[in-house]
Amino acid sequence: MKKIFKDKKEEPVTEIRKAEPEPSSTKITDPNYNRNKHYKKGISLMADERLEDAARAFEDALRIDPRHTESLLKLGYARFHMNDFAGAMELYNKVHEIDVTNAEAWNLKGLIYYQQKNYEKALDSVEKAIDSNPTDGMSWYNKACYHSLLNHIPESIEALKRSIEIDVKNAKKAVRDKDFENIRTDEGYRRIVEVVVLESVRQGYRKVGQIVWTTMVGKLEVEDAARKLVEKGLLIKTEKNLGLQKIEEYEIVPELAEKIGVEKKGFFGTVKKSQPIVIQTLKEINEAVHATKASIEKGDVKEIISTLDTFIEPSKKGAQMIEYFFEEHRDIRLYKVRLTDKGSEFLQANKQKMLDLFDNIEMMITKKLRNEAASQNS
Repeated sequence: MKKIFKDKKEEPVTEIRKAEPEPSSTKITDPNYNRNKHYKKGISLMADERLEDAARAFEDALRIDPRHTESLLKLGYARFHMNDFAGAMELYNKVHEIDVTNAEAWNLKGLIYYQQKNYEKALDSVEKAIDSNPTDGMSWYNKACYHSLLNHIPESIEALKRSIEIDVKNAKKAVRDKDFENIRTDEGYRRIVEVVVLESVRQGYRKVGQIVWTTMVGKLEVEDAARKLVEKGLLIKTEKNLGLQKIEEYEIVPELAEKIGVEKKGFFGTVKKSQPIVIQTLKEINEAVHATKASIEKGDVKEIISTLDTFIEPSKKGAQMIEYFFEEHRDIRLYKVRLTDKGSEFLQANKQKMLDLFDNIEMMITKKLRNEAASQNS
């Protein structure tokens, strides 16, 4: 389960940063000066895990402005992690009295039900969160957890895939999350493990033991995923003699390595990255751009979603898009999620924006190709 804060026995909280220095506003220029001062103090105290002091700061802010939703939410965080679930729920209910569509409050209500092992109600809450904000990766991840705990295998896999499309880091979290025990034997979950193993090899962790250590995935799962990646022609298995022992290692096949770039760990842990064939990669992305624009013009939602996968999937152009077009890669992921959720309705409302995005990528590719050609001729 993806928590807002970790348990007190775990490492310090990192999700919430300390408040930035206060601006030079005064009570005269900013009518919310005192409220914001208490709110920022509460955020700073939460970052230091001083939850009771933080709760008092948020209460001070709410005495000034009882309808300040951010203070209500953060006070709810504090109450939740002080195990005052009833107090937290009351605060989230107050948020929904102000704004019934507040996705964060719905997701946090789900976490309370999760702690109480009421997974049906947790699922109902997180679905309302997703209805309000369909691009929130944390809500999709939590939805996958609740479905798994209810033994809804296909629904859990689908929600987990959505969360990974929004934030690829969720793949690594998922393979260590005990909430997914019920889906570990499903083929869809195994493919998620394969993504994690392939990325580990790309980063230079070539031995099974190294992959287990860095990902916390079980040895048998790593070996099974690596075997399947070899069968699919994405990895090569090699053996090296170390004294009387044979050490197995894995490498990404040269064709894929040239496209996505691989990292090699040196003797002292330094990283050397082999350069991809930039011009060929850019040309291939450009061809995918043309295909996607044609699909958008046709208005075929299923075909558009399929072409968008080219820019998202690590086994296709996902890694190169992250390297060369990071912001655009994020936008494409979000477009895919929204098209999957709303279909033609979303396409009609955003068709021109999508075309503009791919026109912009096309122009950037042209510029990069010219620069590459010029550097090779110089």
